This record gives sequence, structure tokens and C-alpha cells, in this order.
Amino acid sequence: RFGGLRSVSRWAAQGGAQCALRSVQGAGYCTVRMEIARLAVPGDRKNSFLGESRRVSVVEANVNAGQSKAGVEQGPQAVIAQNHFSERILDAGWEVNHTGPLEYETITDDQANKYGMLRPRTCGAANKTLHDRVLGINEDDFSLVLGGDHSIAIGSISAMLKRRPDTVVVWVDAHADLNTDKVSPSGNIHGMPVAMLMGLMELENCPGFEWMQEMPRLKPSQIVYVGLRDVDPGEKELMVEHGIKAYSMHDIDRYNIGPIMDRVMSDVDPYGVKPIHLSFDIDSLDPAVAPSTGTPVIGGLTFREAAYVCEVLSETNRLCSMDLVEVNPALRSPQEGLVTADVAKRLTSCALGETLLWGKQPHKRKWPLHEM
Repeated sequence: RFGGLRSVSRWAAQGGAQCALRSVQGAGYCTVRMEIARLAVPGDRKNSFLGESRRVSVVEANVNAGQSKAGVEQGPQAVIAQNHFSERILDAGWEVNHTGPLEYETITDDQANKYGMLRPRTCGAANKTLHDRVLGINEDDFSLVLGGDHSIAIGSISAMLKRRPDTVVVWVDAHADLNTDKVSPSGNIHGMPVAMLMGLMELENCPGFEWMQEMPRLKPSQIVYVGLRDVDPGEKELMVEHGIKAYSMHDIDRYNIGPIMDRVMSDVDPYGVKPIHLSFDIDSLDPAVAPSTGTPVIGGLTFREAAYVCEVLSETNRLCSMDLVEVNPALRSPQEGLVTADVAKRLTSCALGETLLWGKQPHKRKWPLHEM
């Protein structure tokens, strides 16, 4: 007998035990049966869903069809070309498998759909190619997709949901990317991937995305937002209508990033048993930190706040895949492009287990911290 499911789930989170909790209502109390899958303390480097080889498969999603600014297709190479990109992944204890850039058809006469959705056939073809590439990666590998614009989350996450249907998504972004083609102010598909993944769009009116008919849908309970600060009116309505959890920069300012990430994990994976996908838009950071991106919004995450998000997810030992998108080295000065790509490189390293104090060796952090 315990004080309730909440206290047990808190124990599971703090102690690092992965538990499947089943409750049976009794006479005035709750009996909890706990099945320990395995002990996973922070620093135990065995991922609960990936293989023993600890290999990262890097996909270059060189896609720009989801928006109108040239240069974002150069993002993957800009990040990979940064000093010691592969070395930092190796230092975190992983092997690196570069799968190369995508090859997909660019349709010259790609007309908007009847609601003004821009370049749907090219974007759909690119995402189908990405979906197939990600699904073809060994299921024991960590999938790291470097964008490209954020429309590539359609191909990446649909593949993850097909492989692991209970995957939960932590979406770190200045924008909700929840517009449908009917309400989008711009018509750009990089503002629609969550709506597409959740099945909120009429696919018969989305040429190029017919293949999404057979894909599993992302449920509202499977996603949580972090860092929002530029949300369109139609997106706000959809978030309320579907009960999607979200934490804006106001919330982060008020409560700080540590308690916010505690809430994030409680929202989408309270018992610590589900695979996690991180979809990280570089514009979630403040433009002073990551200036070379297509839709910068002042008042974003600091570098340490962003790194902390990645570190927390890595420490769960259930982070299986990641998108890092919207690095556009062509938009600002060459130096600002290099700075932005370097920030992206460092965040991927954090997500893959790079820590401030420990190297490759396993480390066991005393948990919870107030007992130190």
C-alpha cells in the first residue's frame, strides 16, 4: 500500500525505476502492483529500447519545401561540418553511422492546394522519402535527423510511431506548428506538421501526402510543447480543444526549466516506461544565442535551458530519436551561421548523453538531489 499513484510515480521518477503500475480500487485505498522492468538510474547508459551497440544513425534531411527561405537545406551539412561533430558523439559513448542526404523529387509546377498549402507535392515526396529512410534504420539505433525545415517531423515521427506506437514527443519550439491548411496564415507546411501527424487535416486535399492515410496518428496525450512564444489564434483553439499540454516561455520564466521538465515528463510519461522522441527547433532558443534561423522570435530559451531539456531526456534512458531543425546558415552573416550550427551540434551531444562532469564511464547520480 502506498499513499497513492502520484507518490509512487514520483518515487519511480526519482529512484529511476521503470515501473508498470496497475491500480485496483479497494476499500478506501489504492493497491498498486509494481512490475520492475529494470533499474535505470541516471548515468546507467543502457537505453531501454535500443540495442547494446549504442549506434547513432544520422540522416541529413535536406528539405526546404516546407517554407520559402532558401538555405535551410544546407542545415544538416552546416551542423555536421562543425568541428568534432562525430567526435563528440563518439566521446559520449556512441558509434556514428552517417546515412547521407535524402534524394527526392522536386516538382517544378507544385501548385498550392485549394486552401493555400504551399509546395505540398514536393514536401510530401521529401517526407515519404525520409519516412522510409528512418524506418529502414536498424531499430536498435538512435535516429538523429538533421533538418531542413520542421516539416520533416512528419516523415521522422510517423516512422517512429510505426516502429513504436507508444512513442511520446517532446516538441521544443517557439511555434506550435499546429496549423491546418485551412487556418494557416502563411500556407507553409513547416507550420503544420503536428496537425498532419494528429490527423487534423483532410489528406484528400493534401496532394503528396496520400501516403499518410496508412500512418498511425499521434494522440494529443502523446505530445507536450516546451518554449512556445509565437502561437497563432487557430493553433490556440486546437490546443484547447484537444487538451494538448504546453509550456510557454512565461511558464519557464515563472517556474524555471527544472520544474517545467518535471511536469513535462509527468504529462507524457508519468510512470517512466515509454520511448521518447525529441523534436527540437533551433528557433526555440533566443536569437541572441541562435541567430541563423528562418523564424526567430525574441525572448527564447538560453543555451543552458535548452541543454538542460536535452540532458533530462537523455538521462531517462528512453530517448530513442531526435529531430534538430531550422538551422539556416544562409540567412545571417557567416559567423552567425557558424555560431548557430555550433549550438545545434552541442545540443545533439547533450541529447546523446554528453555531461558536464562525467565522460564515457557510467556515473550514478545520487537521486533525488535534495538528499546530496
